[in-house]
Amino acid sequence: MTLPVTGLAAAICALLLIYCAYATVKVRLATQIGFGDGDSPDLLAARRTHANLSEHAPIFLIMLGVLELANADHRGITIIAAVFLIGRVAHIVGMAQHHKGGSPRFRQLGVLATWLTTIALALWIVFLFVTMHL
Repeated sequence: MTLPVTGLAAAICALLLIYCAYATVKVRLATQIGFGDGDSPDLLAARRTHANLSEHAPIFLIMLGVLELANADHRGITIIAAVFLIGRVAHIVGMAQHHKGGSPRFRQLGVLATWLTTIALALWIVFLFVTMHL
């Protein structure tokens, strides 16, 4: 496989997206709201959980693939990918807990992991560009 880390991360993201889509449909059926969120906090949380993953995963996976194609340190990108995925799971758990009055800790951890890993990949790519082309 040419991009094993990216491929595995993409597959896990796909499974997380399917889980989030299923959770959203489950709430839609329970609330009988076919479009929008109908002012349902449960549906809003489910929709935003799915949307948030959909917003962050693509750019992360693109940058991960760019680094893997550039023969970046395999261990480094694997660790960053693992932290990103753990963060995404934490975000999903945190969204489910927080909107029901629970602690926002898992959601915050998920956001932090997502942002830091995305920034790390972006800076790594900028560093590679600068050191190779300037």
